[in-house]
Amino acid sequence: MSMTDPVADMLTRIRNASSAGHRRVDIPVSKLKVEIARLLRDNHYIQEYKVLDDGRHGLLRVYLKYYDERPVIRELRRVSTPGLRRYVKVREIPHIRNGLGMAILSTPRGLMSDREARRAHVGGEVLAVLW
Repeated sequence: MSMTDPVADMLTRIRNASSAGHRRVDIPVSKLKVEIARLLRDNHYIQEYKVLDDGRHGLLRVYLKYYDERPVIRELRRVSTPGLRRYVKVREIPHIRNGLGMAILSTPRGLMSDREARRAHVGGEVLAVLW
């Protein structure tokens, strides 16, 4: 199976696992995905993540978060795709659900939430949005 968009695959796995009520989900690891998981954890969308050695490439295990038995992540969408990249200037960074949600941006200074990017005054590629 060729993976054209590993980030979209990660988001889909998280979406599917949380709608199925799973406590955790395993994803093939990459530096970018670990950074995305770090952002999700730091912004309280997931409980925790771990990088596991499975003897092959390694796994990223994401521990999902629920509130009143419902997934904390209600919507998780890929914005920029390999076929159509979405770049924004700092003034164009989207406000997700009036600041209740979060955009994940890939900036020259690394992966940031929309809030961090505005604070650092950098634009970048909008990888995903969630709330």
